[in-house]
Amino acid sequence: MRKMTGKRAMVEQLIADGVHHIFGNPGTTEQGFMDILQEYPQLRFMLALHEGVAVCMADAYARITRRPAFVEVHIAPGLGNALGMMHNAAIGKTPLVVYAGQSPGRTLLQEPHLSGPLVDMAKPVCKWSAQIHHAHDVPRALRRAFKVAMEPPQGPVFLALPMDTLDGEAEFDIRPTTYTQWRGRVDPNGMADVATMILAAKQPMMMVGDSVSLADAQPEVAALAELCGLPTFECYASEFNVSAKHPMNIGALNFVTPGPLKSTLQGCDLLLVVGAPLFQLIFPDAESPVPAGTKLVQIDINPWEVGKNITPDLSFLADPKAALAELAEQVRKLRTPDQARVAADRAQKTGEKTKAARGRYWEQAKAAWDAKPISAPRLMHEIRHSLPDNFLVFSEAITNSTHLNQAIMPTEAGQMVRVRGGGIGPGLPGSLGAALARPDRKVVGVCSDGAAMYSITALWTAAHHEIPVTYVMLNNASYRILKLNMVEYLGTAMRGRQFVAMDLTDPELRFDRMAESMGVWGRRVEKPEDLAPTLKEALAHDGPSLVDVVMESPVPIP
Repeated sequence: MRKMTGKRAMVEQLIADGVHHIFGNPGTTEQGFMDILQEYPQLRFMLALHEGVAVCMADAYARITRRPAFVEVHIAPGLGNALGMMHNAAIGKTPLVVYAGQSPGRTLLQEPHLSGPLVDMAKPVCKWSAQIHHAHDVPRALRRAFKVAMEPPQGPVFLALPMDTLDGEAEFDIRPTTYTQWRGRVDPNGMADVATMILAAKQPMMMVGDSVSLADAQPEVAALAELCGLPTFECYASEFNVSAKHPMNIGALNFVTPGPLKSTLQGCDLLLVVGAPLFQLIFPDAESPVPAGTKLVQIDINPWEVGKNITPDLSFLADPKAALAELAEQVRKLRTPDQARVAADRAQKTGEKTKAARGRYWEQAKAAWDAKPISAPRLMHEIRHSLPDNFLVFSEAITNSTHLNQAIMPTEAGQMVRVRGGGIGPGLPGSLGAALARPDRKVVGVCSDGAAMYSITALWTAAHHEIPVTYVMLNNASYRILKLNMVEYLGTAMRGRQFVAMDLTDPELRFDRMAESMGVWGRRVEKPEDLAPTLKEALAHDGPSLVDVVMESPVPIP
């Protein structure tokens, strides 16, 4: 036990828990914490110019390092700035510990300037939110926060620490956080029941989500898909859950409306859902998109998502890796030779279809290969062929995500990370967090123009901390996702109508100039033949760089 101030105990607890980076934007109520950091040079404070940018950097860093990231934000207005991106972390299940300074507890009744109900503000988007009133509780609260953030379903937690709590003295015992072990075996009898259902099905399918990645269960997904001939897809997923080149991977579905999902599930008589919600759509119908008569099996480590909206025939709260391994074993044990032949035939036919679909995509892309403004397939092709072997693409491509996926075709974890949560803006700062998490990789942030304006100050942070990220800006001068959603909403009634407040013109957004103004090397590309040399020049640049690409932006009207 050692006697020290709460702020010193706070910093030493962070060090005990292996924290190397603090992401934040300081204010007056965090002065004590900020002052003492100079005595601990092993902690690097990553200065963002907006709290939302700090949270996005931390989000990407936590996802890639698979450890909770620590974020400092200012009192009520600063926490308010952070809440949108904390929502993304909550939806995306990212483990964050967010701290805001609070006015001194002994004066809170006076409602000091900038103070507010911080705990209540954070509660809707946090797993746990608390205000710590005594110095001796600071390390204990931090350990609890780190533990809770990491327990499935992972997510953000929030601590409000008044100034006098951190200035107070107490006796402290600093020790690393003990994390709950959630990996484990699964009931063989339950998996035997699932195996029996799969073997009896004529057109079974599998949907996977980000709990697969959390459990490192990608090999088990691939093995089961091959064994059972299961066409496999993702619906709202952002991590690497299955190889893009796997013959059983039929792609990621549009998660805006139920239409694409219903089309994919047409004829499916058994759907195995592993590590994914049922279903996370932007505009769901009141009724289930699962066809009548389709058997439904759900396996996840997140108890809230299991059977939340749609009642499965069988459901399991289980480690997806252990469950899939046991399920494959039960299939091998129970299947007949005829069932094995049926599965092999289904796998072959699915592989032929996926190969043909990928071929058609690139054949169609050739029609606009030399178009000006630049087409999405051409741009993504040039990006892929400019990347070094040790690349990591951090993607906020939004409406161009399909084109980026077709070009990158990630086959292992760490090659591409997609933003998640729904709130736009993580692309620029998230790329910085990714680069800090993986300094051995060349990080390329593929960012959309409208989303980038939510977090444009991340460019300054990139230059200030000399983070060697290369950005490719998808500049189609519009909120294209809103236009597409409007067409989805109105259908043929869109004919003759205008897109109100969805064009980013007059004046145009010049990201090359914005980059240069904040210390980032910037270039603009308007011709497809200039893409390759400019991308290679940007990637070879020592510091942060940005390529502003003028793109086509067609929105088909039915």
